[in-house]
Amino acid sequence: MNGARLAAVVVLALCAASCSTYRGPAPVEERAVRGARAPAPKPPAAAVAAPKPAAADGYYTVKQGDTLYSIALDNGADYREVAQWNALDDPTKLRIGQVLRVKPPDARAGERPGVVVSSAKGAGKVEARAIDSPATAAGEKPAVAAAAATAEAVDFIWPAKGKVLAGFAEPRSKGIDIEGKIGDPVVAAAAGRVTYIGTGIPGLGKLVVIKHDNGFITVYAHNKDILVKEQQAVARGQKIAELGNTDADRPKLHFQIRKGSAAVDPMRYLPAS
Repeated sequence: MNGARLAAVVVLALCAASCSTYRGPAPVEERAVRGARAPAPKPPAAAVAAPKPAAADGYYTVKQGDTLYSIALDNGADYREVAQWNALDDPTKLRIGQVLRVKPPDARAGERPGVVVSSAKGAGKVEARAIDSPATAAGEKPAVAAAAATAEAVDFIWPAKGKVLAGFAEPRSKGIDIEGKIGDPVVAAAAGRVTYIGTGIPGLGKLVVIKHDNGFITVYAHNKDILVKEQQAVARGQKIAELGNTDADRPKLHFQIRKGSAAVDPMRYLPAS
């Protein structure tokens, strides 16, 4: 075999070997790029802030728009006492979120009226006994008991002469509005002691607050002039102010009756006109 024929045989052999072997696409491998950082994990969803616990009984958390005077009135307290219980040197400086004591420090939780503590002589034994109301002791019906409770209410009179412009509508209106002319007399609805005069409660203008027996409080707002002083004792029917329109859209008296911290409908306590 000469050289030309040998070369041709070699070429044919190589071609046959090449055609008999199948070569698919090169496999793809996932390799991390050297030096590249792994993607940062997603941050967890923001945790929902837990609601702040409500103030304990006998305490109040200051909110936007509150004043010491409004806080005291809404909790049936004297603002001077609230200032004293909380060691407040300046009643005008309150912080939103500040927690104030609004009941006397010696008030015991769960204490009920009508319970007395007696001590047996020489025995050193303390015994608590409940005082039954006359109706309960006699086994009388609830209607009679309700009448006995009503008898403990203060005997109120109308603080001004005029028609009622707006009635009691808690929580929007905590009292009634009585029509009048500027300068008309405003009288104490019952005997009591003046606990506040001034303009420290937004929306009520010049006002007078009087504390009465059995936990009742009366409020007289929008006055033109105030004729009494704080801590002054006043008689039922005594002139305490002159009707006005301070912080109001027209001359009127806004009158409230409160039983402790709760505003009640004055029409339930005022005599029929």
